[in-house]
Amino acid sequence: MSILLNSLKPTTSLAHSVGGSALAAGRRITAARSVQDQASIFGNPRSRSRLINPTVHWQLQRWQSQQTGGGAAGGAGDYQLGPSNEIQPTPGTQHFGGDGNGEGGGSKGGGKGKNPDWKGTSFKMFEAAATTAASIAILGLAGYGYHKYYKHLVLKKIHVAFEPGDPVLELAAAGHDVPVPHDDEHWIWRKEQDFLNAIVRGDITGHYYLLVGEKGTGKTSMLLDAMRKIDGDRCSMLEAHADAEIFRSRLGKAIDFEYHEDYIGSLFSIRGPRETTPILDIERAFNKLEKVALAKKKEEGKPLILIINSMHLLRDDDEGRDILELLQQRAESWAATGLITMIFNSDDYWVYERLKQYGSRMEVISIKDLPRAQAVIALQKYRKRYKKPEMPAPILEQVYERVGGRLAFLNRVAKSDDPLKMCDEIIRFEKTWLLNQCGLLGSSMDDDVMNQQKYASSAMVLVKHLVELEQQQEVIYDPEEGHKLPQLPLYQARQVMTRAEFIQQYDHMNIFTIDSESNVRADSVPMQNAFRQVVSEPGFAQYLDDTLERIADIESLGRTREITIKDLWYGGKYNMTVKDRKGNVEKVISWDVEEGKRGGDGGDED
Repeated sequence: MSILLNSLKPTTSLAHSVGGSALAAGRRITAARSVQDQASIFGNPRSRSRLINPTVHWQLQRWQSQQTGGGAAGGAGDYQLGPSNEIQPTPGTQHFGGDGNGEGGGSKGGGKGKNPDWKGTSFKMFEAAATTAASIAILGLAGYGYHKYYKHLVLKKIHVAFEPGDPVLELAAAGHDVPVPHDDEHWIWRKEQDFLNAIVRGDITGHYYLLVGEKGTGKTSMLLDAMRKIDGDRCSMLEAHADAEIFRSRLGKAIDFEYHEDYIGSLFSIRGPRETTPILDIERAFNKLEKVALAKKKEEGKPLILIINSMHLLRDDDEGRDILELLQQRAESWAATGLITMIFNSDDYWVYERLKQYGSRMEVISIKDLPRAQAVIALQKYRKRYKKPEMPAPILEQVYERVGGRLAFLNRVAKSDDPLKMCDEIIRFEKTWLLNQCGLLGSSMDDDVMNQQKYASSAMVLVKHLVELEQQQEVIYDPEEGHKLPQLPLYQARQVMTRAEFIQQYDHMNIFTIDSESNVRADSVPMQNAFRQVVSEPGFAQYLDDTLERIADIESLGRTREITIKDLWYGGKYNMTVKDRKGNVEKVISWDVEEGKRGGDGGDED
């Protein structure tokens, strides 16, 4: 007991050896309490933990355990009691890190120390390395498994996209552009329909096809009707666009390909393949589509059908030509193998002109206006479909004479309560469109609008020429075939206009059309009627000549440079001397201006 009390007195020295905070706590305890109070405090573990600094508490516990255990672990034997009643550390003998049994880094009763436990350390290192390797292996297997699953899912989604039931048919049926299966009596049958049906069914392979025709002739409706007959099985349709990103998005929607935008492989530190250009994305989509087509070919023995509508919306620039070239290369290779039959639909001639350069397996299907007999039947069916009263035969004839066999115009006339008034409205609209795009400004135009007037005057020159050709034709209307619109070859049209680059823009603006045989004519019967009205206006020919003359004058002024010699004004004179090689004067030439004379001999006097 006396040893315990004496050991409690030098608490200040013990706290000093452990730390500054312990020293302050020991001093507060020594000054406040007696030895007996200290004994009671340290005897109560709860009070001791409350009052003594945690560092002092730990050191005291350690010292007491060493005293009761008889060992010298952790430096417990390094302290000895001296006359000063203070605990003094023995130099060179203090060690820490031993275990509770007095083994480890300290001395045991002043005995010899033991070597570290390398076996336990090695086991812990091996355990940590094995845990890390297992974690990496599990992560790698999970990433690889997801990657394989994702690739399988991509092909499965594309496969489902060519199953029966195409979204395009649902949209068309909702808009009543395609008759429902029990409403075939309202549909307009054309001779090209049977051929398109055989292509879409997969009965004809080895080629890809380009449908060329004016806007509103029924090209898209025929394709939708062919798809409806097989419920869209093995078929998919998309609309082209001038922007490559939008075209890429529409292609992905048509074949249900996400371009790896839903790929989460980055969670497994696998870089996604989306960082690329739109054209490269289209190429990747075609690679996936080709794998699905191979599987479909083995299952059913028929090719897939991919229809790209509105190809004329692609721009005739580098990006548009790159997309068109990519599509044609795929169409050529797939047509040769019979995997996929591609069908392009275009209103403009330039698409055909570009594809013709490398189109060894391309076939062109030209879609024109309906002949007279079919146009009359179509108009009657449209009236019945919209529940309008039937037209008398004379009214039907007048309607055809004014708007021809264009299905888009016949549809608008059939909806109207006054068909003849609607025909006049269509002609007026076409005339307004022509004048808005190609109106003339005459001889008073400014030089800033010369380029626009070159475009407009070239169109009007061709308009005038087509009207003159019509007047020279022997037959302009056949009772069986219908209208015989005047036309001329493309190279002659360029000669008439004296411009080669404008005709493609006229075709895109639906003023003139260029068919698959490279013939140029008015875009439609109402447009030809508008041509007649414009040319027949009083003073049109003179107004056109004035515009052309003004354009020539502006161009001449741009090429002419005027030189003015001010010394000749008001009787000025120049003398020029001609000398030989020895310096002798041979002759003197005088240069002056006679007053009142302009333009040389025969000039008018002022």
